[in-house]
Amino acid sequence: MAVFVLDRQGKPLMPCSEKRARLLLERDRARVHRLMPFAIRLIDRRLLDSEFQPLRLKLDPGSKETGLAIVREAIADIEGPRVAHVLSLAQIIHRGRQISEALTARRSMRRTRRGRKTRYRAARFDNRRKPEGWLAPSLRHRVDTTTAWVRRFRKLAPITALSMELVRFDMQAMANPEISGVEYQQGELLGYEVKEYLLAKFGRTCAYCDAQDRPLETEHIVAKANGGTDRVSNLTLACRPCNQKKGSLPLEAFLREDPERAKRILARAKAPLRDAAAVNSTRLALLTGLKGFGLPIETGTGGQTKYNRLRLEIPKAHALDAACVGNVHSVVDWQRPVLRIQCTGRGSYQRTRLTAHGFPRGYLMRSKRAFGFQTGDMVKAIVPAGKRAGTHVGRVAIRATGSFNIQTASGAVQGISYKHCKLMQRGDGYGYSLIALTHKESEDRGDALRRALSLPSLKAEVSRANG
Repeated sequence: MAVFVLDRQGKPLMPCSEKRARLLLERDRARVHRLMPFAIRLIDRRLLDSEFQPLRLKLDPGSKETGLAIVREAIADIEGPRVAHVLSLAQIIHRGRQISEALTARRSMRRTRRGRKTRYRAARFDNRRKPEGWLAPSLRHRVDTTTAWVRRFRKLAPITALSMELVRFDMQAMANPEISGVEYQQGELLGYEVKEYLLAKFGRTCAYCDAQDRPLETEHIVAKANGGTDRVSNLTLACRPCNQKKGSLPLEAFLREDPERAKRILARAKAPLRDAAAVNSTRLALLTGLKGFGLPIETGTGGQTKYNRLRLEIPKAHALDAACVGNVHSVVDWQRPVLRIQCTGRGSYQRTRLTAHGFPRGYLMRSKRAFGFQTGDMVKAIVPAGKRAGTHVGRVAIRATGSFNIQTASGAVQGISYKHCKLMQRGDGYGYSLIALTHKESEDRGDALRRALSLPSLKAEVSRANG
């Protein structure tokens, strides 16, 4: 993958190859500015002494993942079909689900606390007004994270234009491909209430034991505790004993002795549209945020992206979908490793761990830093001897005792003393890793970058970069 380059004043220059970056570092003409994404800073060149080519940052927004691709466009083809030379690929892993679950847990604890031993406090929700364009925190996170990384990449590369897949899902057509005309206004519950609709749909029998002639209850196939929705496609009928026995168990676990019945129930259920609803809700907010950068923005449809990907015989991946967004004649050099950016957050203000019933079960250390390290920092630990002897590079989880855990690419390594740890990069709320796609050259390029990161003078360079 391409290496980002900054001038001696920190202004972005054109990215260079891994080989050129290694030579610049070996000849002491550059310093390591950042490890992930890897960037170097020149010490003998200014912005005015450099030439630039048009770079475009492309985005493929998604509910759980967002793909990004930085491409160089051929100058002769700007007016017509464009040739995109891929320089860098990235993939953002959102944590909207974790945010939603954390807010649900906080709301539950707050309600139990209010009703336990405290005086009555009047509700305040009637006094609050949501601003225009308000989004739920889990959805706002997707928009803010994506725009934040566009801002970061603009500081690392001279990006001159943006492209975004502005997709809108027809959720009714996804649920019923044969829908047309006035059926869009009627819905699948036309003439029914929900319970009557389910009774007619499932033949007035329990979906789990085929019981008849007894009271039947509305049952969630995917329990609401596990993220299930109230859509009709997630509802079925069950007698009280089966309903209570299933509880919040997954359907496959509850019917593990009768997998054929589980298949029949799932065949009747329709795919949840939660992800499509999240994309529909955030697409315009994301477009508005990108317009704030003041760069030309190109929008494309999902069908256009798929057509470009199939025409160019490019594998399915979020980052590669981003490279195929918009008006593209061909995509060159897409066989690159992808920088996986996992949203981890910056910790929590809550320093007390609670049980499921809201009672304290443990306390975290009051300070978020110990021995000069903080959870989330990227460190390099060289253990000379012992059971964990070797070199370990990854994100650190600190302890007040000085015995740290390091999350490496191959797994977690526990019990590493802080004395063996060397700071590589301060934690910024994200976890980084390089993943290879379905091409052998991707692994070769990833190995080349890892060799560049293993220079003997890298530790000193990183120390200077981090102050």
